[in-house]
Amino acid sequence: MTPSEIILLVLEIIGTVAFAVSGAFAAIKAKLDIFGVLFIGCITAVGGGITRDLLIGDTPPRIFDNLHILAIAATSAVVVFVAAYLSRKQFLITYEHFEPIQNVFDAFGLAAFSVTGTEIAFTSGLAENPVLAILLGVLTGVGGGVFRDVLTSTTPYIFKKHVYALASIGGASVYYVMRSFVETKTPLMPSLVAMVLVVLVRLLAAKYRWSLPKVKLEEEE
Repeated sequence: MTPSEIILLVLEIIGTVAFAVSGAFAAIKAKLDIFGVLFIGCITAVGGGITRDLLIGDTPPRIFDNLHILAIAATSAVVVFVAAYLSRKQFLITYEHFEPIQNVFDAFGLAAFSVTGTEIAFTSGLAENPVLAILLGVLTGVGGGVFRDVLTSTTPYIFKKHVYALASIGGASVYYVMRSFVETKTPLMPSLVAMVLVVLVRLLAAKYRWSLPKVKLEEEE
């Protein structure tokens, strides 16, 4: 494997584990059974990549040629379920801090997949179109979370929480610019810079409650 392929694989594994754990937590919170936890964990991890591949006509989606990634997602989700099942008391304690935990895993998953999605534009010969390249990064980053939230009857984070989409757009844009105009032997430096940016924005937004403007309609009493 080339250095670029190794970096891409490592980022994909990080994103897969982070999003699978996030999806499993959300599924347990929604009181789903083990199949539900497994399914939500997997779709959270691979849903963005599937959406990206379908958009660019890469069918069947890459995940079906990389079943080890799907296996990692399934294993991560099952581990969360088993841990919660065997130690419900400890899980309930963790559950009380569910949103901060989900924010951390979401931040790393969003960062890793925003980068890998943008890199797919380069490896697929689509990097001449910056809008498309950045869109692929954003779709890969946020797609799985949208599937997770919709399937657990929650308004998707992308539409209401802590500049979620903007963090992905920022990370994908920074990666695209550095990958295009900064001479590096591997995508390592652009990947690290973009990921740090996404994680910092997401965690700071969660801590300080940064949100985009919205119209608040209060019912008249």
